[in-house]
Amino acid sequence: MNSDSNRNIFSSRVLNYPVEIVYEAFANPEHLKNWWGPEGFTNTIHEFDLKPGGKWILTMHGPEKGNYENSSVFKTVEPHKLIAWTRVSQPYFDMEIGFKKISDSETEISFLMIFDTVEGCEKIRKFAEPKNEENFDRLEKEISRI
Repeated sequence: MNSDSNRNIFSSRVLNYPVEIVYEAFANPEHLKNWWGPEGFTNTIHEFDLKPGGKWILTMHGPEKGNYENSSVFKTVEPHKLIAWTRVSQPYFDMEIGFKKISDSETEISFLMIFDTVEGCEKIRKFAEPKNEENFDRLEKEISRI
């Protein structure tokens, strides 16, 4: 983890589900498209090649208007532990999603967004922190349907 917290945004939540199910909610694009992003957003996943060097390309559709193109390249894929990628579309940052087994029925999921500059991080921080919580809410709803 990058030690410069001024360039990082960290969010986490403990979910009452096994790590295998929480991981599946991300690793399977049929589930991922239903919960990724803030409340009210929908997703069209164009490419999702979950392996180091694989691409993840999606369009996030805003609730009122707007389509937001997102393109990333996976760096690390450790099933049930860590998925990391680099965004190659703006805003630029690295992302790490951690999956930590707490017990057979509890998992901590964490989002770590790592920016090159403090300024870049601060521009996103005021939106990202509350939106990450909405993301976790949506994830919990999706997992309850798995």
